[in-house]
Amino acid sequence: MLQLSSAGKRFGQKLLFEDANWLITPDERTGLVGGNGTGKSTLLKILAGIETLDYGQLTRVKGMTLGYLPQDGLALRGKTVFAECLSVFDHLHELEAESIALTHTLSEADPKSREYAAAAERYSDIADQLHVHDIYNLDSQVGAVLGGLGFSKEDWERKTEEFSGGWQMRIALAKLLLQKPSLLLLDEPTNHLDLESRNWLENYLHDYPNAYILISHDRYFLDVTVNKTIELWNKRMHVYHGNYEKYVVQKEERRTQLMNAYKNQRDRIEALEAFINRFRYQATKAKQVQSRIKELEKIERIEVPEEEATIHFSIPQPPASGRTVIEVSNLTKVYPTPDGGEKLILDNLNFTIERGDRIALVGANGAGKSTLIRLLSQQEEPTSGQIKLGHNALVDFFAQDQYKVLDPAAGMLDDISAASPKVPVVELRSLLGCFMFSGDDVFKKLGVLSGGERNRYAMAKMLVSPTNMLLLDEPTNHLDLRAKDVLLDAIRNFTGTVLFVSHDRYFIDGLATRVFEVEDRRLHIYPGNYEDYLWRKQGGPEKTTASLTASLKPIPSSNSVILSEVPALVEGTESKDPEEAVVAQTLNSVQPQIPIKRLNPIKLKQLEDRLHHAELEIPRLEGAIAATEARLGTFTSAEQSQKDAAELDNLRTQRQSLLTEWEELSLTLEEQRA
Repeated sequence: MLQLSSAGKRFGQKLLFEDANWLITPDERTGLVGGNGTGKSTLLKILAGIETLDYGQLTRVKGMTLGYLPQDGLALRGKTVFAECLSVFDHLHELEAESIALTHTLSEADPKSREYAAAAERYSDIADQLHVHDIYNLDSQVGAVLGGLGFSKEDWERKTEEFSGGWQMRIALAKLLLQKPSLLLLDEPTNHLDLESRNWLENYLHDYPNAYILISHDRYFLDVTVNKTIELWNKRMHVYHGNYEKYVVQKEERRTQLMNAYKNQRDRIEALEAFINRFRYQATKAKQVQSRIKELEKIERIEVPEEEATIHFSIPQPPASGRTVIEVSNLTKVYPTPDGGEKLILDNLNFTIERGDRIALVGANGAGKSTLIRLLSQQEEPTSGQIKLGHNALVDFFAQDQYKVLDPAAGMLDDISAASPKVPVVELRSLLGCFMFSGDDVFKKLGVLSGGERNRYAMAKMLVSPTNMLLLDEPTNHLDLRAKDVLLDAIRNFTGTVLFVSHDRYFIDGLATRVFEVEDRRLHIYPGNYEDYLWRKQGGPEKTTASLTASLKPIPSSNSVILSEVPALVEGTESKDPEEAVVAQTLNSVQPQIPIKRLNPIKLKQLEDRLHHAELEIPRLEGAIAATEARLGTFTSAEQSQKDAAELDNLRTQRQSLLTEWEELSLTLEEQRA
């Protein structure tokens, strides 16, 4: 379908790649990877015909169609969203109009004439094309794609110019997907998509009938969408069969083979040189020396290019907070609407964030994730309810537009050095290099950087002087795979608490120990990472509301208050989820008991024994909770963190149940003694 032969490209004096050979087939499913600046986007533009080769040849099959989505920069105006997407079928509507005109020709022309025969043949061709493209279901096709990419039906009739740059890119992507070109070229298609839209796009590409090539910094997205990986490395194109995960394994194997071949070749060269130097001037060995000189000259030297240094940056550990970092009670947020009304965003949320939690905040665009994270960071005030910080809790907030708070007149290296005077400059420059600032870039003024570059810098700056509670809104935006790895490793080793919004599945799965989902103005809490969350959403145990699964609030002084705050449960309902069963048991334990005015001595002794047992068991549970929290504070693996988080929730539920029982027993015994 398309072929590169001995292709090469320069960017100024820099050689991006050379001697590239690539035959693109009709079933191509390829991910294009490589370090920053290796020429991935340039290669995609060459395939799209936007840029030209400096060396070699690009050959296309006649009749093939191309669709190209750049990273950004597209702006659409003048039409509604639905009309803009429907415009990709204008040629079909023209064919439909032509077919109507041909029916008039056929009805009026002589059936035996050439005019009739030509019209009939053309009409048949058009009918076939309209049938293939399902002309009568175009509206439903547009609606399905727009819905999958996150556009509500209300958005369909809005003008395209009303949308931000990220949503404009979604419209452009929708148009390409509807066109279904022979070869789809996508440069970072997930940059502006939330998790739900990414999941939809993964499924769409899985069933896409034609070829596509894409660039992405989302490992999970690459794993589930491609079956071939092409890496631009060391000015060459390297082909690997399989998805990104297999590429990583194969690359390491290839690297090992290369190093072994290099070592064997060096050993042979050293042996030949030693023989030549030893017997060069001995006439009896002249023939052997000449033979070895010729062998040495014929050896094609193996070159081992320098690998990018792996950066392991350790976040300076913050002072420890108290056990409870943030406690939220009855939180509600309402925004005024332009027509003078009100829009309810968050409704009566109750939850607790504990020290060491790694919480992923998920939900559809517009569900209220950014609103909640701004409320927790005190960037906004709640309409009602309370957000209480725990002992020594120090909160730092990283916003999507964090670059706006930077001093544009400050130099990059000077600014980050001032924020972390104890960190060596060499280590700071290595960290900046991971975030794609190398060489003289570190001496630039922050004001000359783009928004994305300044956001990358802001993330690097946060890492060198963190607080003990990090609230991160899209921290992986604008980061390549290497920078994401640095960030992920740094936060894994962070002893504080983290709540983050991210659309990167790999990042969430590698970090989260709990998932908070904002849906229908409420908060639902799931233990584990994103995979566990999806399992529960797709048929696992039913979700549990935050008021049940979050750490329960301190016990009020009367049972009437307790019962008023606990949602009613359907009696007799069995739960398959052990966690929910424990919660249900806890709630059942606080049901009002029938007042007993006088107890016989045997019953009284039983109550006293139960009270004594609770008084012994509560300190044991407190110790177990403290030990589990300590384990969560030191990251060993994602699997262990998930187990510890689940155990912690179970222990807290048991403690709450015992505390409630202890209070009931104490009140009953006091009444009896009185």
